Amino acid sequence: QVELVESGGDSVQAGGSLRLSCSASTYADNRCVGWFRQAPGKGREGVAGIYLGGGKSFYADSVKGRFTITEDSAEKTVYLGMDSLKPEDTAMYYCATSGFYYCGSLGSNLYENWGQGTQVTVSS
Repeated sequence: QVELVESGGDSVQAGGSLRLSCSASTYADNRCVGWFRQAPGKGREGVAGIYLGGGKSFYADSVKGRFTITEDSAEKTVYLGMDSLKPEDTAMYYCATSGFYYCGSLGSNLYENWGQGTQVTVSS
């Protein structure tokens, strides 16, 4: 069982930047880590994912060109760099893992080992 802990959420002005961290208790190359977000009253939305050990990443259209997902295997941590933040990026952000077979998808039903989340608030 993998335990994930998110951190780095904060309140920022529109146009600002943040870097979220997802720290894992264990690390394996044969899976992906995804970042998701959920705003009040809305469903959980996949934001970005990365193949652990391979570095290949994938993004939702809503964040392409603004968000960057990276990994540091030595630190067992996956990062989500967020630039040019918009008020519509306001949400609780979560990370989770998926088996290698599902890598490339951002369907939340394909992911497990969810963290507790970290809040991002972007004001206009």
